[in-house]
Amino acid sequence: MPRLSRRSFVAASAAALVARPGFAAPPASAGEFDVVIIGAGAAGIAAARRVAAAGRRYVLIEAGDRIGGRCFTDTRSFGVPFDRGAHWIHFPDSNPITRLAPRGGLEIYRAPQSQKVRIGLRNAREGELEDFLSAQVRATRAIADAARKGDPSCAQALPNDLGDWRPTVEFMLGPFMCGKDLAQLSAADFARAPERRSAAFCRQGFGALLAALATGLAVQFGTPASAIEVGRGVAVQTPKGTITGRTAIVTVSTNVIASGRIRFTPELPRSVADACNNLSLGSFDHIALELSGNPLGLDSDDLVFEKSSNSHTAAILANVSGSQLCLIEVAGAFGRELSRQSEAAMVDFAADWLTKLYGGEIKKAVNRASATRWNADARFLGAMSAAAPGGQAARRVLSEPIHDGVWYAGEAVHDTLWGTVGGAWEAGERAAAAVLRRLAGVREPAPEEKPPPHRRSRRRGAPD
Repeated sequence: MPRLSRRSFVAASAAALVARPGFAAPPASAGEFDVVIIGAGAAGIAAARRVAAAGRRYVLIEAGDRIGGRCFTDTRSFGVPFDRGAHWIHFPDSNPITRLAPRGGLEIYRAPQSQKVRIGLRNAREGELEDFLSAQVRATRAIADAARKGDPSCAQALPNDLGDWRPTVEFMLGPFMCGKDLAQLSAADFARAPERRSAAFCRQGFGALLAALATGLAVQFGTPASAIEVGRGVAVQTPKGTITGRTAIVTVSTNVIASGRIRFTPELPRSVADACNNLSLGSFDHIALELSGNPLGLDSDDLVFEKSSNSHTAAILANVSGSQLCLIEVAGAFGRELSRQSEAAMVDFAADWLTKLYGGEIKKAVNRASATRWNADARFLGAMSAAAPGGQAARRVLSEPIHDGVWYAGEAVHDTLWGTVGGAWEAGERAAAAVLRRLAGVREPAPEEKPPPHRRSRRRGAPD
């Protein structure tokens, strides 16, 4: 598999700095905008592109000093692209982001379809892998069956015949896929999500790809919204002053909304507040280790699980895009507690865990290291949304307009692609389309119930 060259990296960086035709930057003068868009992540970028293309006056404000939100590529820590958040590009053939990707400077390639399992200091044998797959199939079928009768937790739905593969299946389907343990996950929400087997990676980083799609959009950085007042229009309070608009699209995380960091006047309807609590963010972090000499003996982008006996486990995404970078993925309740300690504690866990699986020489191969801590970042307070048992309907509640002037957008409102950048993008486009209809004086049709998609039994690939 080809490696990232300096030429391709420079080309990608240049592409992100060249204005893309077709977007009109918002006016620099003060005054009322048609749309105030809060948050420059995937949903905010998608919404801004749609509003700008319609010729409406918009302003895109961002609390931080960069775009991308939870999809950000770091090139400083290791000298190669390191996606600190979203990395997997699910459903690349239909994903709106890959369809819109610039043709030059960015390389999108298919993720390997296989996965490996480590049992102690050896790889699982073929028969053991078949047993693991069979356990996954039984578990996902049982969750789907339970969802047809109600909305219990995924843990309640699990069959009793998973044997000693149960902890591994629980980690894969819960923390690794959704950021939460199965006891905190809605079976109905899990069952509605299509199987995420088809995936791709961007060699220059998913964050670099998203940044390229924001080219030509003007963003006001360092401008967090502290309050939103809805009356005859919308007034958004920021440290730089009040921004007024006819409508607003809010794309911050459900945890930020639930924390009260943005004050709403009138107050948020109880249904919206409950929806945010039912769609709270799970925990998912990368512990990135630069390993010289490929001491794990793995191929580029190999995905490895451990046959574990408890929840203190992780997954490996090895030799990312042909580099020496290995991501140790920790998630769920254990990952949250680990990240709460410190970055150093996370790196120590990763080194010790790899030593348990590959031998004592691994620690000597570790050069640089870095770990994400999304739960501690005040701009996000977590990784991706995951519906609580009984809370699947909250996604639809959150997609409805708030006080007839504010729309919420993000992966949390997507009924099936929650937890993905593609889902956030589609939600941003949908919110922008609804706002444009409102600005044009078109009444919204009543929402239609959509049947859940057909669900197959095997799932693969981490959340974005």
